[in-house]
Amino acid sequence: MKLNIKQLGLCAMLGVASLATTSCNDLLEMEPVSQITPVDFYSTADQLATYLNNYYNSFLQLPYNGYMYHEQAYNDGMARSDRNTDIFVQSIGGNTQLFADNYWEVPSDKNLQSNYFAYIRICNYFLETVLPKYEAGQISGNATLTKNYIGEMYFMRAITYFRALAVFGDFPIITTVLPDQSTVIVDASKRAPRNEVARFILEDMDKAIALLAPRTQFNGQRLNKEAALLFKSRVALFEGTFEKYHKGSGRVPGDSNWPGATASYNSGKTFDINTEIRFFLQEAMNAAKQVGDNAQLTANNHVMNPAVGVTTGWNSYFEMYSRPSLASVPEVLLWKEYSSAQNIKHDTPYRCKVGCADGYTRTFAESFLMKNGLPIYASGDYKGDVTIDNVKSGRDERLQLFVWGESDLMDSDPAAPGVGKLFKSPAITEATDERRCITGYQPRKYYTYDYNQTTNDEVRGTNACPIFRTAEAMLNYIEASYELNGTIDATARSYWQSLRARAGVSTDIDATITATDLSKESDFGVYSGTAMVSKTLYNIRRERMNEMFSEGQRYTDLIRWRSFDRMLTTKWVPEGVNFWDSMYQNYLVDASGKPVTIISDGSNNSIVSSKDLSKYLRPYSRSMSSTNDLKNGYNWHEAYYLNPISISDMQYASPDNTKENTYLYQNLYWPTTGGGHADK
Repeated sequence: MKLNIKQLGLCAMLGVASLATTSCNDLLEMEPVSQITPVDFYSTADQLATYLNNYYNSFLQLPYNGYMYHEQAYNDGMARSDRNTDIFVQSIGGNTQLFADNYWEVPSDKNLQSNYFAYIRICNYFLETVLPKYEAGQISGNATLTKNYIGEMYFMRAITYFRALAVFGDFPIITTVLPDQSTVIVDASKRAPRNEVARFILEDMDKAIALLAPRTQFNGQRLNKEAALLFKSRVALFEGTFEKYHKGSGRVPGDSNWPGATASYNSGKTFDINTEIRFFLQEAMNAAKQVGDNAQLTANNHVMNPAVGVTTGWNSYFEMYSRPSLASVPEVLLWKEYSSAQNIKHDTPYRCKVGCADGYTRTFAESFLMKNGLPIYASGDYKGDVTIDNVKSGRDERLQLFVWGESDLMDSDPAAPGVGKLFKSPAITEATDERRCITGYQPRKYYTYDYNQTTNDEVRGTNACPIFRTAEAMLNYIEASYELNGTIDATARSYWQSLRARAGVSTDIDATITATDLSKESDFGVYSGTAMVSKTLYNIRRERMNEMFSEGQRYTDLIRWRSFDRMLTTKWVPEGVNFWDSMYQNYLVDASGKPVTIISDGSNNSIVSSKDLSKYLRPYSRSMSSTNDLKNGYNWHEAYYLNPISISDMQYASPDNTKENTYLYQNLYWPTTGGGHADK
């Protein structure tokens, strides 16, 4: 009997979720590649491409906060990808699961199968089927393309395992398509210590790097060698710094309270974590340097707004985030294309224009340097925060370009009815919740001056989305080299100066470090655990955020730095613009000139927080009702650095179907009861 690919995909068991008690039909289906049987498939380069193309979108996921690109949805896409951090907040009610007590529960239902093992199965089936044919010379077509496609699948498996590593830590390493036999599946579900998982990911990336063609082969539209080197540096930096700053917490193998120590299959293992840390940091440096040394940063001509009538060609740096094609932008190593003709579109530019129930924070705005390289508190040039224009004046041009200010031009396209109109005011008091800017600092990154894409809320965006940029490789090198050696070497300094020069900031890095007062910085990157880091390391972290914001890295960074610890003992209150000194006056009349009452009495009808609390907007202190668990700020639990394992996953990974004997031990401070809350 022949099995088609759909059937194989459903029944090829990859992990803990499918035991004898669970049939293939119980599994969540992934979209089938085709109905062609394996007998006559995977024989040409084109067939390999067909398989891969079917899964590109689904595999390109961040560990947290969604996909690596703008989704086809009514939101501002990657602009919101740093949500749930110190620099960006999203949603009218906030994230109570993360930042309030007794909301995040241990799930009872299976989680690992559909979100992780199904993806790993896709990779393993491809590699298990294709590699023997490739090695035997049985795949026809372009040899370069064939090698690239195999490399892409190693890359995709690495991305999936990185998601699992970041979210769960220790994780089963499965490299074959498992038979539908419970004993085999249970045995394969043993969690490998996180350092072993990270090393496995780097091994996959090395295989990918050896096979992948350079970016130029596909103009950045397929996974490629440079993107693989960058991703390898990302993974290695993540693990090296995670192990460094979480060592002793119980989340690192070898810790006295590491849960994996009680697993019989880990008996006899020893861990030299300091050696592991050095290994990962060195790997991060090596991979990042191969990209950074050949980086071609997109030029910034230091023009902050287009002229009326001009929609494109006014600033290449701004337009790196808002042009239809990035094929000719070498800084962008991988990008996603959109098309009206194929109905592949997003809503990002429109929602950046009108608001999207989110916004950058005061912490974010205050972290950017003045153009002279000094922090705002150390420079006499800072104009204060009575207006957003004042906040942006004389500052790092990344802040100036990618956050709306009152005098920024909103419409330059002659097709726009409001051509020549200025932004004037963020949508702070917008009646429609989903279009309100809840902090006042409204995203401009990914905005386009092509009016056809911002006409209305009909998902009309067709501008490309960058996924991997060489700038990140430069940042990865700077951080990894300093974490490893405690100095800024010549390579790191040159990278850092290049990034600052593009941002219109003085390249005198030492002056910045000298002028930094960590006690005056509200950026979470000041801390790892409860201890302040050095001024140099903080400024490296500052640079990373200033360059990479709204590109999906911030939450992962705060996790690996152990920077959420500051909320273990003291709540943190997100704040936005200085609303109550004078900005509120812009909202006292509506578009027709009628007076407007700004409700701010702390009731459930309040549109903004009370000036009695703070002159700065507090998006989650609008209502001071007893039912608002975020009204006094965010808190955190140590358990939250790793996600809980579901009860069903634990049971299915047990020789006797009990959670007590499971090979999928629970993460630290999470109970083994469905619906249970973190212990600490």
